[in-house]
Amino acid sequence: MPALPAARASARAALLAIVCACGVVATAHAREHVAVLREIDVAMLPREAREVLERIHAGGPFRFERDGVTFGNREHSLPERRRGYYHEYTVVTPGVRTRGARRIVCGGPPGTPEVCYYSDDHYATFRRIRE
Repeated sequence: MPALPAARASARAALLAIVCACGVVATAHAREHVAVLREIDVAMLPREAREVLERIHAGGPFRFERDGVTFGNREHSLPERRRGYYHEYTVVTPGVRTRGARRIVCGGPPGTPEVCYYSDDHYATFRRIRE
C-alpha cells in the first residue's frame, strides 16, 4: 500500500509538467499570432471605417467620447509597444444603437499614425490596414 502516495506524487508531477508545457505553447502561439496578422486594403474596408480613417488622419472630429483613448493591447494581439502608443476609434455599425463591435486601432501620434488595424469583432481579431 505505500506505493499509492508515490503514485499520486508522480501523477501530480506529470500534471504539473503538462500545465507548464501548455503555458509555454500558449505564449509562443500568442507571439506567433502577432507575427502573422492579416492585412486589408483601405478600399476593402466598410464605408464607415474609411470615413473614420479619414477623420483619424485629419485629427478629428470624432463621433464618440471614447474615440482616441489609449488601447491597452492587454491580450497582446498587436505588436508590443510602449503604453500610450495605440489609440482606438469606433467604426459605426449601421442598425446598431451602441458603439458596436467595429474598431480601428492606430499606433503612433494621433493625426499622423504609423500603422492602423481594423477589427470587426471587438478586438478578437485584427487586420493591418494597407493605405
